[in-house]
Amino acid sequence: MYPDERVARFIQENFVPVKIHIKENPKGFERFGAQWTPTMIVADSNGTERYRFEGYLPVDDFLSQLDLGLAKSAFANQNWSEAERRFREVADGFPKTESAAEALYWAGVSRYKASGDAAALHETAEAVRSRYPESQWAKKASVWAA
Repeated sequence: MYPDERVARFIQENFVPVKIHIKENPKGFERFGAQWTPTMIVADSNGTERYRFEGYLPVDDFLSQLDLGLAKSAFANQNWSEAERRFREVADGFPKTESAAEALYWAGVSRYKASGDAAALHETAEAVRSRYPESQWAKKASVWAA
């Protein structure tokens, strides 16, 4: 289904993929509130949607979005160490994608949630500002820099 081996392997190792084709199953498409194709939904083991993204993307961007979804799922389930690890995978493994700044931000939040140490937020603000100064995530983290 996925011509790129990295994508196929990542999906096989991390997901139970389900394909709903709008022409073959419009009610299934409606059920998830999909507005565009393709719509990728990352749900946790309870079936709760934790992340979604739409449209076709180049391989690195696609993989970073999938991994970001896994990180957000771990975060929502308060698995702070898993969330931080996955967010850092995105930030470090896909630094040129749009997901990277967001992942770096949430990695710091995950670290803070796990430790309660506000220094994690200050360090995160500095890292996001340094690596992605024009991103909305640098602006969001700026309150922690003081």
